[in-house]
Amino acid sequence: MVRVVDARTVLESADVARALTRIAHEVLEQNKGSDRLVVLGIPTRGVSLAERLARRLGEIEGTPVPHGCLDVTMYRDDLRRAPLRPVGSTALPEGGIDDRTVVLVDDVLYSGRTIRAALDALIDLGRPRAVRLAVLVDRGHRELPIRADHVGKNLPTSRAERVMVRLVEVDGEPDSVTIAPGPTLAGSPS
Repeated sequence: MVRVVDARTVLESADVARALTRIAHEVLEQNKGSDRLVVLGIPTRGVSLAERLARRLGEIEGTPVPHGCLDVTMYRDDLRRAPLRPVGSTALPEGGIDDRTVVLVDDVLYSGRTIRAALDALIDLGRPRAVRLAVLVDRGHRELPIRADHVGKNLPTSRAERVMVRLVEVDGEPDSVTIAPGPTLAGSPS
């Protein structure tokens, strides 16, 4: 793992927890409770964030909120450039997504292309009543007309910077979000 001296931390563990709690309250307010709600994470770090969000929604509402993961590998528009990408698995909760409000969860929203792939994958799996997007960080620079419904932190960045999300479940390090200059480094580049 490469460490960058110029990296600056913009969210620490407590900040990530607060952001997820706020997002949970926003989701419940917009959905008018947790009825017919499904939370799906986009690998890799979106899955861990989705599990945490579903757990927090359940704690607030007093009833479990179904969650799963949505692999978007085969729906990506850059497969021709990087065809040797491992295909993950999609795991939908019992009852599927038909006529449910699906909250897609990802760590960083950047160009919007991953979310476009997620929407394509989702439509192949069923017909949700509505789809909402929750992200820990929105860094701007959209290439497609996609926006998040729920954002933990809006983080204006330059295209030359990298936003790296670290989660204890994935990286074995305390939760954090850092910005660093230069090329992709260890962690979640977005």
